[in-house]
Amino acid sequence: MAYFPLFIDLNQKQGLVVGGGPVAARKIRTLLPYGPHLTVCAPSVLPELETLSGLTLRREPFSPALLEDAFFVIAATDDRELNSRIARLCRERNIPVNVADPGTESTFLFPSVVRRGPLTVGISTGGKSPSAAHYLKEQIEGLLPGNLEDILLWMDGVREELKGSALSQPQRSTCLSRLFSAALQAGGPLSREETQSLLSFETEELP
Repeated sequence: MAYFPLFIDLNQKQGLVVGGGPVAARKIRTLLPYGPHLTVCAPSVLPELETLSGLTLRREPFSPALLEDAFFVIAATDDRELNSRIARLCRERNIPVNVADPGTESTFLFPSVVRRGPLTVGISTGGKSPSAAHYLKEQIEGLLPGNLEDILLWMDGVREELKGSALSQPQRSTCLSRLFSAALQAGGPLSREETQSLLSFETEELP
C-alpha cells in the first residue's frame, strides 16, 4: 500500500492516544508542537507524560466511548489484540488511526519529521524501514542552513508585498526565486535596501 503525504492542521483538534508507554510518549512528543488536544488513555503512564501540558490523562482501560469526539486515534499499547480492536473500531467510524504494531492496520503513518520554523519535512518508508527514515532525517537536517527559518519568515513578508505589485504571477514567482537564492548566498535575510535594489534590477530584466 502506498501512503499519500498529506499535511493537515491539527491545531485544537481532539486526539486520543491509547497507551502510556515509550511508544505512546514518542508519538505524543511529535504531535504536541502542532497544537492538538490529546487525551491519553492507559491504566498507567510514564512519569514524563504527567508533566506535559496539553494532555488529558485518563488512567483507565480503553472503552469505545472514548472514540466519540476523536479526530484521530493512536493505538500504542503493548497488547496487539487491543490495538487491532481499536483500529477496527476506528475504521468502522471513519476515524484516522495509527497502530504502533507493524502491519497494514494503520490508516495514517507517522513520518520522521524535520522542522525549521514554518518548514516541515516528513520522511516515510511506508512502515518498511523506520531506521532508514531516521537516517534520511539526519541527512536532511545536516543539509539545511541554520538560518533557514529567518529566511522563510522574511520571504513570507516579501511575498505579501509583491502581491500588491503590478507584476504578473509568473513574474512574482521569478522574483521570489531569485530573492531566495540571494538570501541563501548572503547567509540570511536581505536588508530592505538590498531587497528593493534587487527587485528593481530583476523587474527591469523581466519580459
